[in-house]
Amino acid sequence: MVFGEPPDGGWGWVIVVVSFFTQFLCYGSPMAVGVLYLEWLDAFGEGKGKTAWVGSLANGIGLLASPVCSVCVSSLGARPVAIFSGFMVAGGLMMSSFAPNIYFLYVSYGIVVGLGCGLLYTATVTITCQYFDKHRGLALGLISTGSSVGLFIYAALQRELIELYGLDGCLLIVGALSLNILACGSLMRPLESSSSPPPEKMCVDKAPDQYFVYHEKEKTVEENISILENGYIDEKCVNNVPDCKQDSILNKNVLSSVNINEKDTYKKKVVERTNFCKQLAKRKWQLYLTYWKETVVLFKNKVFLALFVAILLFDIGGFPPSLLMEDVARSANISEDDYYMPLISIIGIMTTVGKLILGILADFKWVNSLYLYVTTLLMTGVALFAIPFAKSYPTLAILSGVLGFLTGNWSIFPYVTTKTVGIEKLTHAYGVLMFFAGLGNSLGPPIVGWFYDWTQEYNTAFYFSGFCVLLGGFLLLLAALPCWNACTNQSSTLPPNTYSYKVASDA
Repeated sequence: MVFGEPPDGGWGWVIVVVSFFTQFLCYGSPMAVGVLYLEWLDAFGEGKGKTAWVGSLANGIGLLASPVCSVCVSSLGARPVAIFSGFMVAGGLMMSSFAPNIYFLYVSYGIVVGLGCGLLYTATVTITCQYFDKHRGLALGLISTGSSVGLFIYAALQRELIELYGLDGCLLIVGALSLNILACGSLMRPLESSSSPPPEKMCVDKAPDQYFVYHEKEKTVEENISILENGYIDEKCVNNVPDCKQDSILNKNVLSSVNINEKDTYKKKVVERTNFCKQLAKRKWQLYLTYWKETVVLFKNKVFLALFVAILLFDIGGFPPSLLMEDVARSANISEDDYYMPLISIIGIMTTVGKLILGILADFKWVNSLYLYVTTLLMTGVALFAIPFAKSYPTLAILSGVLGFLTGNWSIFPYVTTKTVGIEKLTHAYGVLMFFAGLGNSLGPPIVGWFYDWTQEYNTAFYFSGFCVLLGGFLLLLAALPCWNACTNQSSTLPPNTYSYKVASDA
């Protein structure tokens, strides 16, 4: 479907508001799952690594399933997907209140809620991009803060609900609140399509006319077979297939085997559709081959390869604090009376601030967004190394704020990806990177939890996390520096689509 001109306002601002609340409602509980994590540890008595899988799946499964989410939104539209996903999130949360064991939570909270969040994220981003062009960056920035504000509010809300109604009552109430996603989804009115038919649709419509050629009253069987044969041969020759002649001969033999005097309409249509399906299958296969070839080409770019390693290691090491910081405070024997605000809430509000400030910095021409991103990685690694030395609430609160602010580097990650591979390959490259980011989100908390189970303290776990993030930052820095220094001499000899970061960043 081809949509009309983005209005950059009007109903688009309603879309921004409902998308903000959609992300607020769906990501609030999964992002603040650290509060529930403590209760699940006490309720089921499982190890920290095994219990951490619940929160890590809820936050990582949506990124892992991003290709499926994109297909669903593209095929069905943002409004139906948002409404259906609202039922998924609410149902998963309510089902979790009846969980008899941790394995049930893997499915109800980890997979069902996580997949619903992934679908909602894709739906909100897609429909926002359809309504905005000139102010797209502002609109996306506003809706992306919904998850961070949700983390800030839900951390305190879930703690209060647990004290008043217990863990089961908390999950039921939070699930009921998530039903408001249905109201938000119903307001995601699709942008009216343009009057002119899209080229892709025309091509799809043209194909059946070429191959579905049988018309009972207008043409004889011989005429239909002749048209089918010519259309099949022309298609092969137009696409410059080397075995064009062989295929044409083979096609003639197949078609000649059809009984010309046969009057059975069903058999003739089966022959026609079979040939069309063969052509369609060959086209799809070529698309898959092209996709994997382009993926291989992306990984030949050493900066993209380093970026892929960096985002994977960053999510393995940098994501666990948002899930485990409350348990870190409890392990340090910090009294609840010393709590002025949940540590997860501090992470949430500072993530919002970080997204805004880092996004503004990335827009300045004198700021290199790749080096800015590397700086956030290195500072995150240092902050993770400092967590074992924090033994009081004020120091943990400061470190939580620093980590939250640096986690706001998600707002500049699309900038870095664009400057690395170019705008024409952004969608493909970003999808690949988000898949591995989801893998890091899923693996990070369980790994840190396993370290605790083995050593009975968090020090080794956060040393490991800090090492992962620092390693990713240094690899990305080393991969970028040679290109930065040599781009002046090589830019004139670079072939098309070859990486040159300085040229891209100056553009």
